[in-house]
Amino acid sequence: MVRQNASHEFGPIYDRESRILILGSFPSVKSREQSFYYAHPRNRFWKVLAAICDEDEPQTVQMKKQFLHRQHIAVYDVIESCSIEGSSDSSIRDVLPADLTPILEGSSVGGRIIANGGKAASLYQKYIYPETNIPAVKLPSTSPANAAFSLDDLISVWGRKIRELLRNY
Repeated sequence: MVRQNASHEFGPIYDRESRILILGSFPSVKSREQSFYYAHPRNRFWKVLAAICDEDEPQTVQMKKQFLHRQHIAVYDVIESCSIEGSSDSSIRDVLPADLTPILEGSSVGGRIIANGGKAASLYQKYIYPETNIPAVKLPSTSPANAAFSLDDLISVWGRKIRELLRNY
């Protein structure tokens, strides 16, 4: 696999009503190709959120954006640019972290930040937490590479944590 320098070429999804921010590490090759979050067909992100929110899984980029706004969920990634081999989180080097200031100042997220997986959590802790002093809750990755968690397991764990965070809203 060839290492390439890559930039996050699409912005965060959020608005004033966003109450939770979900952060991935960096967009996969498929997501970079489609210029939208969690575009790999085997990534379970959209299935998990749809199940938690008791909605049909959104299929198009426009439907996904509408879903996020309707459910008051903000989505972005920890990394703005890096060198990476394909979609491999373990190959990430030369990190330029994302600036979360516009999201944190332009939404109702407050301290409700979720890291989608261990790599997103460790990158957040290293690069962003020192700037924000807002801890992120690490949840199991929705990536197809995370075979340790079934779809039902992810729905259960994610649903419990999201309901807990929103209860304190």
